[in-house]
Amino acid sequence: MTADQLITFAAVAEHLNISRAATALHLSQPAVSGQLRLLQDEFGEPLYRRDGRGIRLTPSGRQLAEYALRLRDTHRQALAYRDALRGFAHGTLRVGASTTPASYLLPYLIAAFQQRFPNVSVETFSGNTSEIVGSLDSLDIGMIEGPVGADLPHGTGVHAWHEDEIVAIVRSGHPLAIHADGQGKSKSATIAEVGAYPIVLREEGSGVRQDVEQAFEEAGVAMHVALAVAGVEGVKEAVRAGMGVGFVSEMTMRHEDSALLRLSLAPRPLTRRFSILVPHEGAPSRAAASFLELCLAQMAETGKTANGRATAQNRPSSRGPGSTP
Repeated sequence: MTADQLITFAAVAEHLNISRAATALHLSQPAVSGQLRLLQDEFGEPLYRRDGRGIRLTPSGRQLAEYALRLRDTHRQALAYRDALRGFAHGTLRVGASTTPASYLLPYLIAAFQQRFPNVSVETFSGNTSEIVGSLDSLDIGMIEGPVGADLPHGTGVHAWHEDEIVAIVRSGHPLAIHADGQGKSKSATIAEVGAYPIVLREEGSGVRQDVEQAFEEAGVAMHVALAVAGVEGVKEAVRAGMGVGFVSEMTMRHEDSALLRLSLAPRPLTRRFSILVPHEGAPSRAAASFLELCLAQMAETGKTANGRATAQNRPSSRGPGSTP
């Protein structure tokens, strides 16, 4: 039995799904299954059983999971302590970000961070909001654009961050193009007007999709979904192909020409707040604390922070590195 096997088992016990645990650990599913098999051989009895698409821990597995989770937390604390002793001259920062912040905000933040800490290695992981939340146990920082769910790991700090607007996009010549000016800049259309046409949505788990579906539900307008496609560029290409009306972050349109026109939703724009998630915020690495401080400071300088405060899930105090008392 090795520490790696126990850390892998901790991830499986947390997700109750081998595939999601493999994603969180940045391992292949066969590699995770192989480690679990070796661990079960060591104990001589089943630690989990298949349960639909996931797994269910046996009584022996539940007991082992308690030890495995404590070992994983101790390992993380030891890594943070190592970085502190090194004076933060070296180390690794693991950042996961959902699609929009990963593409349009994170590169600038990493560039600024590495100017200050050139010897810290930065590893990045991109996915949709659900995938980032599911990978928090292997990250130092998570940046998401979707709603913050109630099932975050214990002790996760949640920091309101960047404000963003979701806009509808249509191709030039679409009937709704009368709502946009010749340069493709935003005017507005109601949800009812937009809902009269086929809709192109992002994939399940996308933060944009969650917000759009909620807006239509609150407006009492039915959606006719012509296509669900992965990624922002996929939505844009489907709209260019005439599949219907798409929805994207306004910041993803900053380099577009007039072939795609953007529309704010009326009677009020569909705005949202990105969030920064800090797993185990009570004992973050110095790299994570410094990166969080940089993110909040840059947004404060541009006047785009949500409210400057931080909250934490599953713990009474919201204070943490980079948070406002």
